[in-house]
Amino acid sequence: MTTLARWGDSRYGAHVDEARLQAVRGAVFVAALALGVLLQRLTPHARLRGSWLVNGSLAAINAAVLGVACGACGITAARWAAHARIGVLHWTGAPAWAAIPFSIAGLDLVSYGWHRATHRVPLLWRFHQVHHSDPSFTVSTGLRFHPGELLLSLPLRLSAVAVPGAPAAAVLVFEGVFTVANLVEHGDIAMPRRMEDALGRVVVTPALHRCHHTRSGAARDTNFGTILSVWDRWFATRTGCDSTVRVQTGLRGIPALGLGRALALPLSQRPE
Repeated sequence: MTTLARWGDSRYGAHVDEARLQAVRGAVFVAALALGVLLQRLTPHARLRGSWLVNGSLAAINAAVLGVACGACGITAARWAAHARIGVLHWTGAPAWAAIPFSIAGLDLVSYGWHRATHRVPLLWRFHQVHHSDPSFTVSTGLRFHPGELLLSLPLRLSAVAVPGAPAAAVLVFEGVFTVANLVEHGDIAMPRRMEDALGRVVVTPALHRCHHTRSGAARDTNFGTILSVWDRWFATRTGCDSTVRVQTGLRGIPALGLGRALALPLSQRPE
């Protein structure tokens, strides 16, 4: 049996217990964080120290909040879709070798759309500006999200798993690749021009995302991708950028914030 029902229910589904799943996710996070920090040390762009205390504290709060509210709910949604045989991938009996990359690309596209919405919708921007308020741009910036933003994104992200019938294996792989991409692309990392140009045709590089974090200018509303750079090209939201470009990051009028002020920012700061 090669259909997604088997991949969702058996091989990567109900037999994967919660503790083991969380252990895998935790190991991937630690490995991604270590990789980003290592690259920053080996090939630094601006030699920034980063806002590790505030950003790490936000990451810990988010882990606790999401753990209570959701846990591994992406995997749960995939198992449910497989059991109920909901979604086009289940209806067509798609084999896992085709369904997994399709699902990963689809989830990354949804992430692009959500990120773009957080810059367009004032309510969402109130929360997302916490991420952009980091005056430095380092691996730790990839940890800097307001818990309200993550909670607001859950209905869309879970629908993106259940509606097409993404297999649990795809969700697990996507979460791992997304974590690596998110932390590395926020790194204070410089790349050789040829390598950067080649990689930038396929994936989002630190330079491309650094321009997205500019303190002012139109580039802040471009380069919304996380894993694949193709979405920004297809939807005309790409701004070219390389490691030779120096970018002043953060938000105008918002100084470096402590943890309490970062959490209160959506309530106290009027959207730009």
